[in-house]
Amino acid sequence: MSTELRINDRIRVSEVRLVGPNGETVGIVPTGDALRLAQEAGLDLVEVAPMARPPVCKLMDYGKFRYETAQKAREARRNQSNVIIKEMKLRPKIDSHDYETKKGHVVRFLKAGDKVKITIMFRGREQHRPELGFRLLQRLADDVEELGFVESSPKQDGRNMIMVLGPHKKKADARVEAEAEKASRAAERAEAVAEERAERDAAHAAGPVAQKKERRRSENLDPEIEA
Repeated sequence: MSTELRINDRIRVSEVRLVGPNGETVGIVPTGDALRLAQEAGLDLVEVAPMARPPVCKLMDYGKFRYETAQKAREARRNQSNVIIKEMKLRPKIDSHDYETKKGHVVRFLKAGDKVKITIMFRGREQHRPELGFRLLQRLADDVEELGFVESSPKQDGRNMIMVLGPHKKKADARVEAEAEKASRAAERAEAVAEERAERDAAHAAGPVAQKKERRRSENLDPEIEA
């Protein structure tokens, strides 16, 4: 429903189909009677379906309705995720170390809920071996299948071969999970610091007593003192 609705005296039709404050159907009544019922209930008469014949009006607290509508809109904007496409470029004859590094970036992007565009760049004679790029893209898709899926299958684009991976998790869910993981790590660090501090305090408290007992024992073992 739009927030720019006609209410109360702005409703100029002769009769309306009235809906009660709890959603119950009252029926078709003269607009004047509907306004009187709204005033008696301390509510507003709000036209919620102006195109109906007759228009549908509801008894409600219009100020509260506008506030709740604005709150829902803000919540929807907060949870809305902008689609971000990251890009990762590889060579068809990439070595193992570089492949693992690139794969790590792809994993990080997918965990964050982002799409990843994988581009295989061919040079020289490599352009006549597209199967090299296809196998590499398939290998990468298999390696990250727990985090993402092939949204756009590998296809040749001039000297390049392109594939798009989509994340299994939505951006908002990934953000919530990342925040929870961050909070968990912070709690673990705080606990470790507290335990270390407690151990230091305990060692400091026991230190002087231990030294005192050790000196007393040394003095008792001195033969001159025994004499």
